[in-house]
Amino acid sequence: MLRAFVETPPLWQHTRFGVTQFDFPVVDLQGVRPVAFPANRRLGHKIEFLFLECLQGQDRYELLHHSVLIKNGVKTLGEIDFILKDRERESLLQVELTYKFYLIDATIDDPIHQLIGPNRRDLFYHKITKIRNGQFKVPFSPPGSDVLRRLKIDSKKLVQQACFKAQLFVPYHTISIPLGPLNQHCITGFWIPFKDFNTDTFKNYRYYLPTKEEWLLKPYDTESWITHNELLIEVDLSIRKQRAPMVWMKKNGSEFEKFFVVWW
Repeated sequence: MLRAFVETPPLWQHTRFGVTQFDFPVVDLQGVRPVAFPANRRLGHKIEFLFLECLQGQDRYELLHHSVLIKNGVKTLGEIDFILKDRERESLLQVELTYKFYLIDATIDDPIHQLIGPNRRDLFYHKITKIRNGQFKVPFSPPGSDVLRRLKIDSKKLVQQACFKAQLFVPYHTISIPLGPLNQHCITGFWIPFKDFNTDTFKNYRYYLPTKEEWLLKPYDTESWITHNELLIEVDLSIRKQRAPMVWMKKNGSEFEKFFVVWW
């Protein structure tokens, strides 16, 4: 899982949408200790642990603070994911971490608005706006400045960046798709409506439903492959709840594909 996280490309390069991409360090994976996740943590929290472990295996960045909660009385204004010291540039960084799985809806013209979550509730445009106009403003609020001052951090010296990694999925049978300012290397697989997947085209392959943690991984050979009919029973249960499952497909001994089956 750690290798998959490190090898997932950033969703864009340099500065786009008013947000600068974090310059991810070169990590010696052999020197990083195995990650022991706390029990019952959501995938997002596990991604944070992976990021922390990556910081242990490199020389450029020093972790100063993690998960800095900013409150105004009893009201939570936000949280700063990471404050790092960039030894190479001698600067202080606020880094907001995001790892997403987006489906590309090619019926929408603007690439920025095409990226949606598998269940159509998670929009890239909303997320990048929240980072730029929400999370990046928290340190400069009076409560944010006070908290950072107690941590001996001058908010005015913070360089704000996002470590925004993503896997993108194109519509089934799409050969190429223009992504504008986004990183083509993030394309990982495809997505397909349930009615199109429930056809004879797919009946001769073998399938596996990965756990949420395995969503990060490239498909590999397991001992848990099931038939198309067996998979349809499982997928139908998810579709009825308007949940789009990720599926691994084994086409032969060494050819695998990764995709989402959607209800919409």
